[in-house]
Amino acid sequence: MPAPQKTASGAWRIQVFYKGQRDAGTFPTQREAREWADARRTELKAASAGGNAAAKILGESFTLNDAMKKYGEEVSPEKRGARWEELRINAITTKHACWPGTRRMAELDAQHLIEWRQARLKVVKKGTVLRELALVSHVLDTARRDWGWISSNPMSDVRRPPTPPHRERVITGPEIRAVLRQLGWSRSKKPKTTKNAVAHCFIAALQTGMRAGEISNLEWSDVRDSYCILHAGRTKTGKGRQVPLTHAARKNIEMMRGFDDDFVFGIEAASLDALFRRHRTKAGLDGFTFHDTRHTAATRMAQVLHVLDLCKSFGWTDPKRAMIYYNPTGSDIAARLNAGRGAIPTR
Repeated sequence: MPAPQKTASGAWRIQVFYKGQRDAGTFPTQREAREWADARRTELKAASAGGNAAAKILGESFTLNDAMKKYGEEVSPEKRGARWEELRINAITTKHACWPGTRRMAELDAQHLIEWRQARLKVVKKGTVLRELALVSHVLDTARRDWGWISSNPMSDVRRPPTPPHRERVITGPEIRAVLRQLGWSRSKKPKTTKNAVAHCFIAALQTGMRAGEISNLEWSDVRDSYCILHAGRTKTGKGRQVPLTHAARKNIEMMRGFDDDFVFGIEAASLDALFRRHRTKAGLDGFTFHDTRHTAATRMAQVLHVLDLCKSFGWTDPKRAMIYYNPTGSDIAARLNAGRGAIPTR
């Protein structure tokens, strides 16, 4: 292979030849030029081989960590949760025990991934392991379908841990009041600090069921008299929806006028989550997260909304999702029965 040549501008240019095929590239450093040339020659060689032979060639040239890095650079940025996925990829490839990252893709098998799974189950919860397995499986599937690095996905033979029970945490009235006191919330005074803004975000979540990211991204131009608009690409599902606003929810939003010119609550989702946890702890509370406001809102709103209206408000395409977020206690249901809602007729 020809050596890189330094150009007049100081960059390095290198050419690659394989069986009549030619390619060239220019790079800032000599090392980058050589790395690109090695990878490009492998691709040209694989392209001429075709089928399983090509996958074998590429699989012998790249490691699992190479696949994770390529996925993080090319696929993750297209996702709404890109930042969190990139952090997870970095953690998996640099910090996990038994991670087979240096294995060549051609020699990677299910047993390597099973050993990693077992090591993770000893230090984190099953839900975390399930999310990590799903990410790595998608990386391997992309390497198979889009890059041709492997002919089959070894994750298909790795058994997933059982799905943990869904959270059923509903935030109680005393807990809500304690958090609001800690955040310096006032019924009549406009928010002046970020801490005050967190209180209004908390109330908005309880009143509407919106997620932290949806609340943080809500702009004044998306607020209407009786609903607000969540645009496609700004929700977890990627689909837009209209969120109904009660009079109380609309008043809570109006209290934020003047805090930020563009965004209603003027606080980023990551900061919102961190500040909420900090002040919840200062209030002497634990056992619930900001996302549990969604369970709380669904449980309350289900008392007055038809299940299909509830699904529309929360952005669920499957009514079964309502059963995950609707979490009344037995005493709650008994109280409604005793109040005459659902009483059994005796005559």
